[in-house]
Amino acid sequence: MTGLLLVLTLPVTGATKTVDSLAAAQAKGLQIFTEADQRQSGYGDMEVALTMILRTAKGTETERKLNIRQMEMPDDGDRVLIEFESPADIRGTALLSHAHKTADDDQWLFLPALQRTKKVALKNRNGAFLGSEFTFEDLAVPELEKYDYLYLRDDVLDDMPVFVVQRIARSKYSGYSREVFWIDQEHFRPQQVEYFDAEDRQTKLLRFSDYQLHADRFWKAGHMSMSNLETGKSTDLIWHDYRFGIGFQSDRDFSIIALRRSR
Repeated sequence: MTGLLLVLTLPVTGATKTVDSLAAAQAKGLQIFTEADQRQSGYGDMEVALTMILRTAKGTETERKLNIRQMEMPDDGDRVLIEFESPADIRGTALLSHAHKTADDDQWLFLPALQRTKKVALKNRNGAFLGSEFTFEDLAVPELEKYDYLYLRDDVLDDMPVFVVQRIARSKYSGYSREVFWIDQEHFRPQQVEYFDAEDRQTKLLRFSDYQLHADRFWKAGHMSMSNLETGKSTDLIWHDYRFGIGFQSDRDFSIIALRRSR
């Protein structure tokens, strides 16, 4: 946490005040993320279609089609199954994630060309996911208990009042030293995320847009864009056709066997 007090907007005039201000900023950061998490919880299960556009620094684009299933677990983290539908050379490739409240997540990758399922090693989760600017870590469901939070300040982004909150993963395998979230103050929706490496250099920027209300309750971004600030590459995610309350079964639809049933 060295140097984090430099960005606090809370008044600090002495040693006791410093400790109190840090504790207050941490509590407020957790409170903001808890509210954001609660507003997105309670859907049971859902399915959504996704278009992924990979863009080189020169602007060359490659398009992929995916299908994503997600299910809340009563006593554990969410389960997610990501399946590639196109292009043909990666059709059937699938990533299964079992998130956990405090323990490290489990992830498995199915490669249809090899008819092989392999577990993603913890040390490899900061690697790029199939050539995109998203890592395996980015695609896991973040559980509140796995991070430390720090409220930095109130700010304005695109004429929208936002909270700026820092999040630091407790896992030693995280590829980021910290992430800075810009969360709108009305609906507690992330608007952008800044990612920093071990040298505290910002390496990536994720922007959210085209939010829409689904099932009269859940705000979902229709467009997400991850930019790599070092290479100039980017990956866009375009979400569509959300469906809730599918009736998935965890042991059937989110098992290792389910990976091999990917189309």
